Amino acid sequence: MYAFLLVLLIINSLILIVAILLQSGKGGGLAASFGGASSSTDSILGGRQAGNLLTKTTWWGSGIFIFLAFVLQILSSRASAPSSVLERGLTPPAPTAPATPTPGTTAPAVPLEKAPAAPAAPTP
Repeated sequence: MYAFLLVLLIINSLILIVAILLQSGKGGGLAASFGGASSSTDSILGGRQAGNLLTKTTWWGSGIFIFLAFVLQILSSRASAPSSVLERGLTPPAPTAPATPTPGTTAPAVPLEKAPAAPAAPTP
């Protein structure tokens, strides 16, 4: 689900890039807002134009992009909730039995020194 939505977001962003780059500019740029072109409200806010295919694609694409970004953010935060080491408990790992040699294998190594003898218990 997450991977599918991520692929949709990437495809949507590519469509948005193409739609934005194909649109024609309004003309004046930043100089128009400082009185370089005209002082009407059209130079600040832009003139009212008919919504052609590219502007509608840009609006719809940006809305879908924001929606997919929010959904992916929610899905990614729920998938990996952090857990504490203390929640697992303090149980030690279970001891394992020493491996017994199977026929055809070498015997385990023998220590070089003998273990010290245990002191004899005193008799009363």
